[in-house]
Amino acid sequence: MYHRYFSMFMIVASWLATPMPASAQATRQTETYRRIKVKIDAVPAIDTHDHLWPFERLPGYRETKLGKGMNLSSIWGNSYWTQVGRLTPWQPKMEFEDWWKDAKDDWDNSRATSFYRYTQIALQDLYGVDWDHVTDAQAKELDRKIFDNYRDQKWLNHVVTERSNIELMFNDPYWARLSFQTTYPYEVLVFNVTSLVSGFHASEYGNPFDSPYEFATKHGLPLNSMDDFLKVLDRLFLEAKDNGAVCLKSTLAYQRTLKFDRVTKERAEAAFGKRRTALTPEQIKDFEDFVFWRLCELSAQYELPFQIHTGHGRIQSSNPLLLVDLIEANLKTKFILFHGGYPWVGETGAILLRHWHHVWIDSVWLPSLSYSMGKRAYHEWLEQMPSTRILWGGDCNHGEGIYGSTELTRRCIAEVLAEKVDRGDLVEEHADRIGKQIMRDNALELFPQLKDRLWKHKP
Repeated sequence: MYHRYFSMFMIVASWLATPMPASAQATRQTETYRRIKVKIDAVPAIDTHDHLWPFERLPGYRETKLGKGMNLSSIWGNSYWTQVGRLTPWQPKMEFEDWWKDAKDDWDNSRATSFYRYTQIALQDLYGVDWDHVTDAQAKELDRKIFDNYRDQKWLNHVVTERSNIELMFNDPYWARLSFQTTYPYEVLVFNVTSLVSGFHASEYGNPFDSPYEFATKHGLPLNSMDDFLKVLDRLFLEAKDNGAVCLKSTLAYQRTLKFDRVTKERAEAAFGKRRTALTPEQIKDFEDFVFWRLCELSAQYELPFQIHTGHGRIQSSNPLLLVDLIEANLKTKFILFHGGYPWVGETGAILLRHWHHVWIDSVWLPSLSYSMGKRAYHEWLEQMPSTRILWGGDCNHGEGIYGSTELTRRCIAEVLAEKVDRGDLVEEHADRIGKQIMRDNALELFPQLKDRLWKHKP
């Protein structure tokens, strides 16, 4: 009897002495996580998607008692948190205390959201302020520090390149899609082609920097027929590439279905030269679909991979599975499916399982949309496809947002890799390599021209 109890005691003691698997404890408290996170933090990152406006035009400038500038209201008001919370409006030249007395409770119902968390992380790390327990005095001092920091572009550059450790940042200038200009030394130009599918009539464009008609006039090109329009598309691609663009970007998922049918030129031509009011929805879709297929062909011809916003747009029609016919028919085009198709991260992984030779997943924005969904996605994707097929991006418009989304992404990747290591599914050396691939190496492989622009670390 004694021996039996002694044996049971030894088994229980051995079990208690054995480190618990990551799934049974807080992963970020493990030594494995800490080691992997340190390695990922040290990687000079290639951020494949942001929206960083020219410094003098940053969204969020407020009229304050000290003049025009960025402040606490700017940071929260131009974050994704506003999709889940309502921020008290800032009135021109108001006193901070007058804004804060009404705004201080604005976050009470959204503190568990990832949209809240990525900005909270930025305020903690960049300013030493714990927003979960912020005091009135801390909020006022933080408001002043933000205003002082944004008196000079040096702060923004410091946050992006040093605190966020980003070496190169792809920038989508949706405010001037066809201007083909860059502002920052670490900026990589993205050719946003979203507006081009509406080229059936010049009246579709309010912004001259979105209009192929304005572009044609500027360059002395005729644009009176469908054939003329296709020639202008070619010229746009040449211009974009000559100005350093490395890829295309479409956000049409916010406007219409991702189901792009293969349409003949003759059917599309029926819409050219007519105002929207003179066309049926079917005719408009025919034109858009034809042009989108043409953009895919030009993407391959000019070797400009195609970033496509999937998921979290028009939810009823933004499932990336709607793109499969297009993907299967354009084998020479390199497709990059943005946001992991959220919420269809599993479906997006299934697409890569079949088509990984010319399709990539970009996890841009996903950890900020839902950290848990981001973890699930990385876990599944690494089990479904080569680790060379996953990219990341920040998708923000100011320094604090870029830092917060970058840090949240690094945590998410490190946590997933640590869990795989601790449960015996991955060797730590291989996990370190995967982290570096996602944060940097995969972008350099997909966009080899970036290697000539590296300034932190040569591959």
